[in-house]
Amino acid sequence: MSMPVPQSAQYEPYKELGDRPNIIVDGAPLASTVLTLSHWPNNQTDPSLRRDTSTATVFAYLDTPELHQDVPIVSNNHFDEDGLFSMFGVVNPSLALEYRDVLMGAALAGDFGLYDDPADTRLCFVVESFCDPDTSPLPAATFRGCEDRRVEALYREMLARVPKIAGDVDALEPHWRDQLEHLEQSEELIESGRVTIDEYPDVDLAVIHIPPELPLRTVRRYLKAEQAAVHPFAIHNRTTCHRLLRITRQRYELQYRYESWVQFASRRPALRVALDGLVTELNAIERAPGEWRAEAANEVAPRLYLDGVEQSSLPPERFIDETRRQLALAPVAWDPWDWDPAD
Repeated sequence: MSMPVPQSAQYEPYKELGDRPNIIVDGAPLASTVLTLSHWPNNQTDPSLRRDTSTATVFAYLDTPELHQDVPIVSNNHFDEDGLFSMFGVVNPSLALEYRDVLMGAALAGDFGLYDDPADTRLCFVVESFCDPDTSPLPAATFRGCEDRRVEALYREMLARVPKIAGDVDALEPHWRDQLEHLEQSEELIESGRVTIDEYPDVDLAVIHIPPELPLRTVRRYLKAEQAAVHPFAIHNRTTCHRLLRITRQRYELQYRYESWVQFASRRPALRVALDGLVTELNAIERAPGEWRAEAANEVAPRLYLDGVEQSSLPPERFIDETRRQLALAPVAWDPWDWDPAD
């Protein structure tokens, strides 16, 4: 006997929902929202359904018939892998259940860079490639217009393609080959000891030492291209620390992982602290012709970096000591479990 599934919902753009009853996946509920299936801060998801990704949350919902609701509309305020696969679970629940494992794995990789096997990341890489105008097979019109229109176009194009790309990811090798190769090579670099990771659990900090001779390669994260010598997924999968300090000679970049922005279910990351004090201290002792800056703690994966010059004047030992001291003393600046939407 097959499991009962809820009524299929239809995607509608977030800003066009108005007062119509709706389901929100992987995003912020509206006053008209009657069902939230999300891991976002301060969301209204039933506690029994909460999982690390919104996609896993949707599957938990599909597995719980007593919580099913017949709501005709589903939406989200942004597009990414987790948003796409969680929405597909509500738009086509019966078919989504057939692809449960690959959809959940790709969502986990897309949001957090976590995976059991590097091959599990291929669907994630395919979605990233499809959403890059330079490599996408989607119509060029998909990427025109304002952000809201691009989000709508991506959902309309990609929801229809989920069964095909999830069902035969091997056939899409040109869209995942380069990133998978980079990921596997990065894993080998860590395994061999050429790239090392030192952990400081008292401040939830991992320090990644990267050899300067490693070339930078393009990776895609959250639908944006960035340059990295070591694939970020390889780093994320090797440490449970949620504050990452990458060091290449005397080039430093401190970054909060996405897990500490959402309501992560399987463990509680240390709350994000303000980096203002660290920025002030670093600018006071920096002798290189640049300025230390920190992105806001309420951004998805904010960074602290030296603006204007590649290399700092500070030796690694000094930089690590200053970072650890400030992380231990600074006040909390972001708590996803106690969030004011006005912020």
